[in-house]
Amino acid sequence: MASEANSVKSILYALTANLSIAIAKLAAAIVTGSGAMMAEAIHSFADAGNQLLLLLGMKTAKRPPSPDHPLGHGKTIYFWSFIVAIMLFSMGGLYSLYEGWHKLHAPEPLNQPWIAVAVLLFAILAEGWSFRGCLVEVNKERDGRSYWRWFRETRSSELLVIFGEDLAALLGLLFALGFVLTTMVTGDPTWDAYGSLTIGGLLLLIALFIGIEVKSLLIGQGVEPKQRQAMIAFLSEQPAVEQVYNLLTLQLGKDVMVAVKARMAGQQDAQVMVQQINATEQAFKQAFPQVLWLFFEPDLSD
Repeated sequence: MASEANSVKSILYALTANLSIAIAKLAAAIVTGSGAMMAEAIHSFADAGNQLLLLLGMKTAKRPPSPDHPLGHGKTIYFWSFIVAIMLFSMGGLYSLYEGWHKLHAPEPLNQPWIAVAVLLFAILAEGWSFRGCLVEVNKERDGRSYWRWFRETRSSELLVIFGEDLAALLGLLFALGFVLTTMVTGDPTWDAYGSLTIGGLLLLIALFIGIEVKSLLIGQGVEPKQRQAMIAFLSEQPAVEQVYNLLTLQLGKDVMVAVKARMAGQQDAQVMVQQINATEQAFKQAFPQVLWLFFEPDLSD
C-alpha cells in the first residue's frame, strides 16, 4: 500500500496540473472552435473535480469506528474512487464522443489553430510533470512488478485512479495534438471530429478498467498476494505456532483486518496458550503495522 503522504502528493500534482491545463484549453477551444480542444478542456475540468473527490474520500476514511461501522470508514475511499471512474466515463468519455459526433455532422474550420497547438504543447509538458510525479509514487510500491500487474494487484485505489487519469490525459493530449495538426495540414475539419471521438473512446476504456478494479475493492478484497504470503511466512516462523491452517484478510482503505486459524505448538493449559497468542498477535502487528484488527483462532484441525 502506498503511504497516505505519497497518495496526497500524487493527487496534488494532478490537481495543480489539471486546473492550469483546463483553463488554457478552454480559452483555446473558445478562440479556435476546436471540438477536440473543447473535449480536452472538459476532460481536464472533470479530472480536477475528481482529485477533489479523492481528497474528500481520504479525509472521510479517517473517521474512527462506530457502533454502526465497527471496522471503521476506511472503505469510503473506494466509494469515491468509483464515483471518479463514473465521472471519467460520463463527463470525460461520453462528452468527448458527443462533441466528436456533433462536429462530424457539422464540421467547422479551426480559427487560429496555432493557439490550440501551443496550448496542447503546454498541456503535454504540465501533464507529463504530473504523470512523472505519479510514477515516482507508483514505483515506491510496485516492487519490480510490471505496471499492468501493479494496476491489477494494488489496493491503493486513489493512486490507481490518479495513474489511470494521468495516463488517459497524456495520451489524450497526444491524440488531440496529432489530429489538430492533421486538420491544419489537410484543411479538413473532420479530422478534428475524429480526434474527439478517439479521445472519448480512450477515456471510456480507461474508465472501464479503473471501475473494474475499484469494484473489487468495494465488494471486499484481501491484501495483495505477496503481502498475504509474507504474513503466513511470518506466523509460521513464530515458536508458538505449529501450523497455520488459514489466513483471511480484508483491505479496508489503509487499514487491514486479519483472521488467523492455527494450531499452537506444544501442550499447555489455556492460560499459557492465551499468553502465547497475545505475544504472537503483538509481534504480528509490529511486523505489519497496517493491521488494525487481528482475530486469532487456535484449533487442532482446519
